[in-house]
Amino acid sequence: MSSARNTLKPKPAEKPAPKRRLKAFTTLNRKVHVGSSLHSIVDGSFLTRDNLVKQVPFILFLTLIAIFYIANSFNAEKTIIDISRTKKELQELRYEYITTKSNLMFHSKQSEVASRLKNSGLKESLEPPVKIYQSEK
Repeated sequence: MSSARNTLKPKPAEKPAPKRRLKAFTTLNRKVHVGSSLHSIVDGSFLTRDNLVKQVPFILFLTLIAIFYIANSFNAEKTIIDISRTKKELQELRYEYITTKSNLMFHSKQSEVASRLKNSGLKESLEPPVKIYQSEK
């Protein structure tokens, strides 16, 4: 017998299909190093002293923007509350105006004025008013 064995013949290595990448993303990745930045965030190496010192101005800038954002939201809420308060006050003043106007109209009617003046001794004139004309000289 021969010393030959049954062995599987290795398959020829197939070349993987080339990935279709957009040139914009590869260019962006080369310029910005998104992969390495993302990797440094995930593994925590961006917190090392050298990198942290480089990032201090940016962190301060982000903190300043956050403070302005919070202050702006508080200011907007305060303005909304002031507007609501002013609307309520305006509505109350409008109701007061309407009530006062109706009371004035009621009290200025001829019959109401006559009834109030009856106790003071004044009487309503029964003669109609007469126009007085002035002659020119």
